[in-house]
Amino acid sequence: MWQHNARLDARLLAALYGLEQPLPDNSSLPGNPSQSGSQPLAYAQVEVATARLLRLEGSQPDWQQVLAVFDDLWQGKTFDAQPLTGDQQQQLQHNDQRLRQQGHYLSATLKFQGEWYWGLDRLDHLEQRLNQLKLNRDAAEVQFDKTYAQFCRPFDEHQVSAAQREQPLILYFSIRSPYSHLGLERMVKLAQHYGLRLEIKPVLPMIMRGLSVPPTKKFYIFHDTKREADKLGIPYGFVADPLGLGVERCYALFEYARQQGRATDYLLSYARGVNAEGILSETDAGLKYIVERAGLQWSQAQTILEQPDWQTAWHDWAEANREEMIAQGQWGVPSLRYGELTLWGQDRIEFIEQAIRRHLGLAD
Repeated sequence: MWQHNARLDARLLAALYGLEQPLPDNSSLPGNPSQSGSQPLAYAQVEVATARLLRLEGSQPDWQQVLAVFDDLWQGKTFDAQPLTGDQQQQLQHNDQRLRQQGHYLSATLKFQGEWYWGLDRLDHLEQRLNQLKLNRDAAEVQFDKTYAQFCRPFDEHQVSAAQREQPLILYFSIRSPYSHLGLERMVKLAQHYGLRLEIKPVLPMIMRGLSVPPTKKFYIFHDTKREADKLGIPYGFVADPLGLGVERCYALFEYARQQGRATDYLLSYARGVNAEGILSETDAGLKYIVERAGLQWSQAQTILEQPDWQTAWHDWAEANREEMIAQGQWGVPSLRYGELTLWGQDRIEFIEQAIRRHLGLAD
């Protein structure tokens, strides 16, 4: 799933920014990864490329030499493979330790004066910072903003029929995920803008499914969500982590909110409360405020929470949502779905909007 998603994601980003495709287009983009014609890279050729990069590391290479390594690997050019030497393996371990000591855990990251920028999606923050420092040679501008700059593009509503709007937007969501908070806010706006139905499918948080999250990842996600939220105009930062009881109470009342036609209002109220307002949802006072703000009855919520099975009654549908997400080739939240296209990340809504506009017959 990771291989399929990475290739799909890279192709979409390359098309958006007019970059060279990272690999031949020999498979259909959307759909289940099992239907894709893309084959994983041969590990031996990955080692060849790694060895070439390691040889360049100690020098000051022409960047064309670096790009050539990636071009050869991703375009399928093969070389006689030899295992990495002991010195090269030590060099890789040293680089990995250095990355983690400095506070990150992923490749494709840039670091400038203490701040990390991961992939194309965060280069806009670096551009903004360099512009503020007046380091730009030309007029100050931001070029890596294409995943959000034209969000909710205008269109003539008379061009779209009711039948065309029947296909729903789907959001796989976790109440504990900061990125899900941003994704929920933006998917609600997108659905309202195009007059589409939004289906929200909560899943259990990773940690409550027995998966661990390293401290460096937690700290990076918090700071990254804060700068993304500020950029998008979404309140975030006064966090009251709902892990455990807060998550259980949230999901225990979700079906009640859905039956009342208030599922979106309820999750917006809950997500804003625990991500931006410091509301302790594990307390009755905090949960009462969240529930009533969404237009629901606190007395009815109390009745549900007094049932002997309230902590487990929702497990089956939460697991069914997770399995459905997995079947679509994704494993993390927020995952966004429209038609056959399922993508991971609140910063991929641009591609969902493109798919909507294609389906509705709108020009981009």
